[in-house]
Amino acid sequence: MSQNSPMPSNAAPGINLRGAVDLSALKNRATATQAGARTGGSPYAVDVNEQSFQEFVQLSQKVPVVVSLGSGRSQQSAQVNSLLEPLITEYGGKLALGRVDVDSSPQIAQAFGITAVPTVIALINGQPVPMFEGELPEEQIREFFTELLKVAASNGVTGTLGAPAEPAAEEEEPPLPPLHQAARDAIDAGDLALAQSSYEKALAEMPNDSAAKIGLAQVHLMTRTAEINVVQAEEFRTRAAADQDDLEALLTVADLDVIGGHVEDALARLVKYISTHFGPERDTVRVRLLELYEIVGVSDPRVSVSRQALARALF
Repeated sequence: MSQNSPMPSNAAPGINLRGAVDLSALKNRATATQAGARTGGSPYAVDVNEQSFQEFVQLSQKVPVVVSLGSGRSQQSAQVNSLLEPLITEYGGKLALGRVDVDSSPQIAQAFGITAVPTVIALINGQPVPMFEGELPEEQIREFFTELLKVAASNGVTGTLGAPAEPAAEEEEPPLPPLHQAARDAIDAGDLALAQSSYEKALAEMPNDSAAKIGLAQVHLMTRTAEINVVQAEEFRTRAAADQDDLEALLTVADLDVIGGHVEDALARLVKYISTHFGPERDTVRVRLLELYEIVGVSDPRVSVSRQALARALF
């Protein structure tokens, strides 16, 4: 990953991180993240990896969170973090900072579509707000934070970490059915095969278990993309752009688009293939498209639009 190279035009702005959030752990434990955000050089800064990323994103429902994507091999990344940490502390819990090492957490870099480090992006209610790339003077970063808080306030995100009004504890989630809990525990442990087996057993017992269907689709997506690094992802994108009949590249890029939040792009790719191809490959793509509908959410308006396009392509 090169330093100070230009960002792609479809990178951070407008990304919906639903895929990235849901697929990292399938749990919502913002309270745990909030406690973790009080460690490190700043009481409101924490190192974030692929396992803890969902929790950190969840925190953005309470306060704006700043994500610093850097590399341990980049001196510039360390310098940016050394500027960010004391500035974050000055805001007294109105902001939180997550430091991401893209070398050890490449899927987070994929989710944001970054091509250079250091890159700083903010999240408000799980939605990215582009900040800056490379180094900036302290005063300019402070201006970014001031504007970030204004945007957050306009979106109803006005909390403060550790404020007196904060509830002592959040309500506990109702217990999950045993097989669902087994699947989640397996995901947390990195055992996707066991997670898949647990969801399949749940569906065998109750074929109409919609939560198990969604969970199984998510596990399938995680399994397909688990070993793909940033370089390989770009190779698949190059292949898909060069050959519209490259089925493997098409399906892989659609998966990566969903994980990265480019949902419309992912669904449109598959519908376009279905509209221009016939035979068993067409049905393979249709089945994958239906699975992605489950992951994105059948009530999502982007899925509704895609379903209408699919109907036109099929009939």
